[in-house]
Amino acid sequence: MSARSRIVDAIITKFKLINGTGVYNTNIYSNVFKGIKFWDTINDFPAVYVSAGSEIRDYLPGDFKWGFLNITARIFVKEDNPQNRLEQILEDIETVLDANNSLVYDTGKETVQITILSIQTDEGILTPYGAGELVFQVRYDL
Repeated sequence: MSARSRIVDAIITKFKLINGTGVYNTNIYSNVFKGIKFWDTINDFPAVYVSAGSEIRDYLPGDFKWGFLNITARIFVKEDNPQNRLEQILEDIETVLDANNSLVYDTGKETVQITILSIQTDEGILTPYGAGELVFQVRYDL
């Protein structure tokens, strides 16, 4: 399994901890999955789908290199006020990412930095459904 895949798996494990208690606003009932799915094929809400995107490398002297992996978390909800629920889940995901800059993804390997690049929602055009997307970049040592 590649580092890309292991990092996504580690992120999913952390997102599944969003259970509505403590610092979390919502409970996503462990509905966090790897890959991409379209909102009209989802039956259990809320749902979060996480997928790896593009990656760039930064080559430094001494054969050292950084990997910068873009990851997208797509959030889907269905309820009377979907935008409110999306905002709460996005805030919870941001809380998880902030708390896990150094995320262990393999034995002796961990990420160095997680940076949120963009956050967006459907702005209510799919009501009673709602869709949001949070794109973040994970920096790790290759």
